[in-house]
Amino acid sequence: MAVSIFPPGSDFDNLVGAIARSAKLASHVIANTPTEVKNSVLLRASAALVGAQRDQVLRANAVDVGTAQQRGLSSAMLDRLTIDATRLTQMSEAIEAIVAHPDPVGTIKGERLLPNGLKIARMRAPLGLIAMVYESRPNVTSDAAALCLKSGNACVLRGGSEAVRSNQAICNVFAKALEAEGLPSAAVSMLPTIDREATLALIKLDGVVDLVIPRGGEALIRFVADNARVPVIRHYKGVCHVYVDGDADFDMALNIAINSKTQRPGVCNSMETLLVDRAAAEWFLPRVIKAMKEHNVEVRGDVATRDIVADVYPATPSDFDEEYLDLVLSIAVVDGMEGALSHIRVHGTKHTEAIVTKDKAKADRFIREVDASLVLHNASTRFNDGGELGLGAEIGISTTKIHAYGPMGLMELCTWKWIGYGQGQVRE
Repeated sequence: MAVSIFPPGSDFDNLVGAIARSAKLASHVIANTPTEVKNSVLLRASAALVGAQRDQVLRANAVDVGTAQQRGLSSAMLDRLTIDATRLTQMSEAIEAIVAHPDPVGTIKGERLLPNGLKIARMRAPLGLIAMVYESRPNVTSDAAALCLKSGNACVLRGGSEAVRSNQAICNVFAKALEAEGLPSAAVSMLPTIDREATLALIKLDGVVDLVIPRGGEALIRFVADNARVPVIRHYKGVCHVYVDGDADFDMALNIAINSKTQRPGVCNSMETLLVDRAAAEWFLPRVIKAMKEHNVEVRGDVATRDIVADVYPATPSDFDEEYLDLVLSIAVVDGMEGALSHIRVHGTKHTEAIVTKDKAKADRFIREVDASLVLHNASTRFNDGGELGLGAEIGISTTKIHAYGPMGLMELCTWKWIGYGQGQVRE
């Protein structure tokens, strides 16, 4: 499918509905496709990304990046958008990691025999047709397609305007791989428009679309959640914290803070707020702020922070609710564990939280009491990622707890159905 925009006055309900219904039919085929065939599709796509279709993807991305630069996108957003040879290799490797994972479809658990002789169990089954609405990062196209196919689902994708050519080029890679294995290319479909009316039409297709996953800024996710008529996985924003306890290894804390903020600031698992125990503030703050500035981070501090290091911007109350997705950091001094837990309860977004301390009892309490999809002890927030957690990749990070909490990999793209084996039993 060529990149195009539906003409003005288009009947989006019918046009988008036709794409989604074709994908729904394809989902029934994929749900019953053997593991080895699904893996063959993915291996073909992986090879094509770094081989036969590599140049097409890079050329398409170069046009997207050039257009984004003309529009004045920030350096962090340009980083999210850009594909180079290294990132293509990473995308290929992520697909191969998915191939290496066991197929969740058809696995059985909880077998038991009822008193009437009926044997029951639960079987893992695909969700069906998954709609994905996302912004900027074109590697999401590859991850979503691969995860959906391996878990027996089809997908309809609607990427952002910044990456429209890149997304289509990657979608074409999967379409060719599906066709080469005799499977319907509609199993990985891309809406040929970024028009909001088309998105509305897609997320209202109750009975066709089984789940919609929005991935991007808070405004996009709230738009989808407010307008969808199908189940939605929500993840509004990632205001992630690192709490440096008074009993921390401060060299370790410095490394974790720098990595959490600067390793890739434009993603949802980067640290946005650093919490420092008042007992450590006099010693630690000058060092961590100096290091942050050496990494070109703009530092905003509360009053207690600026009393120790004057040369930082004042933090406003709203800064502590901000997902910067950029080289900007808020710092607050807190009164020990109680202060950190209280701050996170008010400002956290259930995404990723970390404590740095040598005190295991404090760490265990922090892990137990903090409500987030990943809580870490002595580690960077950047680990809340499907690939880093051994899932092979992720289709998104859920902060809603239902139906999943945290990175959504293969298992989270399936549900459980009950099955039973009888010998003629009837209910009395």
